Amino acid sequence: MKILALQLKRIGDLVLTTPALAALKTWQADCHIALGVHSSTAGLLPVVPHFDTAIVFGPGRGWAPWQQVLTGHFDVVLDFTGTDRSAFATRLSRAAPRATFEWVRGKGLRRLAYTEFVDSSVRDRHTADHNLDLARALTLADPIAVDPQLTPPQTPPLGGSGKYIVIHPFTARPEKNWSPKSWADVATSCSNRGFDCVLTGGDSAGEKEHHERILNEAAGARIRSVAGTTDLVQLCGLIAEAELVISCDTAAVHLAAAYTRPQIALFGPTNPFHWRPRHLRSIVISAAQPGEPMTEFNPRMKGGTMDRISTATVCRAIDTLLTK
Repeated sequence: MKILALQLKRIGDLVLTTPALAALKTWQADCHIALGVHSSTAGLLPVVPHFDTAIVFGPGRGWAPWQQVLTGHFDVVLDFTGTDRSAFATRLSRAAPRATFEWVRGKGLRRLAYTEFVDSSVRDRHTADHNLDLARALTLADPIAVDPQLTPPQTPPLGGSGKYIVIHPFTARPEKNWSPKSWADVATSCSNRGFDCVLTGGDSAGEKEHHERILNEAAGARIRSVAGTTDLVQLCGLIAEAELVISCDTAAVHLAAAYTRPQIALFGPTNPFHWRPRHLRSIVISAAQPGEPMTEFNPRMKGGTMDRISTATVCRAIDTLLTK
């Protein structure tokens, strides 16, 4: 059986689709899965398991991905994305069945691309579970794997020979960012515990400026920035070998979860219910409940501003994870 799985959204969405891919392979080990992704996430493909071939959409790709879909002779399409682009790819495949989520049914002409709609509430389900619901429509069985998975990268470690902590302090949405002073205080605390700190991030001017402010505030601490110097696989390598990963609500949360690294995820205005790490070595701190780590999650919980989270709360969480 040839399956086309379309996940054309962001890095976190791709990582949280890996449990669904695992479920498909568990159901039928010899199925061929062609994974359709956007070019912005294609750099992660070397560490994504449970697929056989890739189709990369996006700027500069031209007709090539559409031709791959048209000539792929797929038996089934599972569209985890639900956008106009993924709907067109779904219809172009001429497969049957062609399945997506129930919420897409209300999206005008887009709904005509599909033969089946799976009832799964994007509001009431963790994103990984939501994606698994679509896989279940084909497998008709409960999956064995429910956690995101990435394979260890085959690249030399960039973290150095000693123990280090990864801090990923920036996201493109300003309201989800913690202050440079707060990050610097946490980095200094980690340094005082005997750990090197590695600031990870992209190469945008705003991100590099954020890093520079953290470095200035944490003068004297054992801290360095690799912003803009690593690709996605190298970032995975850094995270996979870290003693601890501390990040705001961004892709690093999902990468750390996929490698089950001890991690602290900081959530401000967004609800961690849908995106939180769920393994035993993870701690979620939300501005909605800033005094202590969250243990109960509600799909309708309101968030808060990041300045409600104190460095003292984060430092207590660090002590908890490093002493386990």
